[in-house]
Amino acid sequence: MAYPRIASLKTHDDFLAHLRENHIEMPSDAEVQSGDESPLAQSFDVHNFRVGNRWSILPMEGWDGTTDGAPTDLTRRRWRNFGLSGAKLIWGGEAVAVRHDGRANPNQLLLTEKNLSAIASLREDLIDEHESHFSTSDDLLIGLQLTHSGRFSRPNVKSITEPRTVQRNEVLDRRVKITDDSAIFTDDELQTLIDDFIAAAVRAEKAGFQFVDVKHCHGYLGHEILAGRERPGKFGGSFENRTRFLRDIVSGIDAATNNMQVGVRLSLFDFLPYHPGPDRTGEPEPGGEPNKVFGGGDDGLTVEMSETSKLIDVMHEIGIRMICTTAGSPYTNPHIQRPAFFPPSDGYLPPEDPLVGVARQIAAVAEMKQKHPEMVFIGSGYTYLQDYLPNVGQAVVKSGMADSIGLGRMVLSYPDLPADVTAGTVWQRKKVCRTFSDCTTAPRNGIISGCYPLDPFYKKRDERKQLNDLKKAMQA
Repeated sequence: MAYPRIASLKTHDDFLAHLRENHIEMPSDAEVQSGDESPLAQSFDVHNFRVGNRWSILPMEGWDGTTDGAPTDLTRRRWRNFGLSGAKLIWGGEAVAVRHDGRANPNQLLLTEKNLSAIASLREDLIDEHESHFSTSDDLLIGLQLTHSGRFSRPNVKSITEPRTVQRNEVLDRRVKITDDSAIFTDDELQTLIDDFIAAAVRAEKAGFQFVDVKHCHGYLGHEILAGRERPGKFGGSFENRTRFLRDIVSGIDAATNNMQVGVRLSLFDFLPYHPGPDRTGEPEPGGEPNKVFGGGDDGLTVEMSETSKLIDVMHEIGIRMICTTAGSPYTNPHIQRPAFFPPSDGYLPPEDPLVGVARQIAAVAEMKQKHPEMVFIGSGYTYLQDYLPNVGQAVVKSGMADSIGLGRMVLSYPDLPADVTAGTVWQRKKVCRTFSDCTTAPRNGIISGCYPLDPFYKKRDERKQLNDLKKAMQA
């Protein structure tokens, strides 16, 4: 089924009419306010820190570090763009592995003692860029995302999976070539990994970061543990056991650091893995196991967040106050995680109007915010809104449905969007991300990530021709 492109909805009235005609519930303000009175310009408090506005930058990696896990000039450029964005909450910068076997690719950043000063300098570059454009960085909150990529690890060769997981999964095992139990972490190995997360948090504090994100989303290791209902031992089965990994990491960080705060990027809900159907439209892949989905209904295809809400209660009890929300996985069901009109090379055509996916995430965050008003929630999934992102973001914040609007892919093409919206600057339509998915297709094929269609910097690079040739070959 074809869906209209957002760019074809020329006015806000057109946008609203499309929502109404398709029964998509989503708040959107006709006029976007600017200046000090803008809802998106208002500060908020968390962990005794006042964050200067309601914009957040979501963690993105670019497959552009060194093989040792240190940043390159391309990494620095991305972090400087985060600084010039005007957003006052930098959620994690990008996924940084706590040890080598947990790297999602051989060029992912790795938080070792050897790389500590280089990763610390990313934060300094970001602050310098921010201060050169805005009056102060005193209200700028910067964290670092800590991760182990679990079954999606490719630490040595871009084309070779080296998965580590917590349980068997028929569909996902097939995708990453797991054929026996040898890839499963033992309880003792998970205990060692907990120590690795704690050691990484100590390093992050030395590097000057104000918080760490203990990543529990997108099918990576922390997220998969939450769905380990069939796993035996102390990290599986019961809800208490499935949350032990997070609880032990947080208690260890509290004991080992001076004042390091912890946030979590969390997939609030998940669906079964999808794959391309006969016409390339996404459909559930045969063999999916609903009992291994966290935040999903009995069918694995609906949102059911009773355990999610219970987990957020646990997070509050152990001192966590910030949750960066997301859903699903970019590997298994990207239409619910990052709605897009154009799929990446290994993806599928959207099985629903992508705006339905955006609305689903907004509603899920609003539900959790209503149930847990003491927590700070950062929303995501907004990029597909394109020209109407500020209208919806303002309405969401104004209505108390989320505390902050997170930007991911949009910042690759339009890094200064938050600053432009807040200042009331003319909207730069030529920089608006149209979800071409090149920033995903490139790394899925071993090429550095970036916005090749819209960012003049990446347009000029040799990798653009390499990417275009690849896409032509796939279409042939």
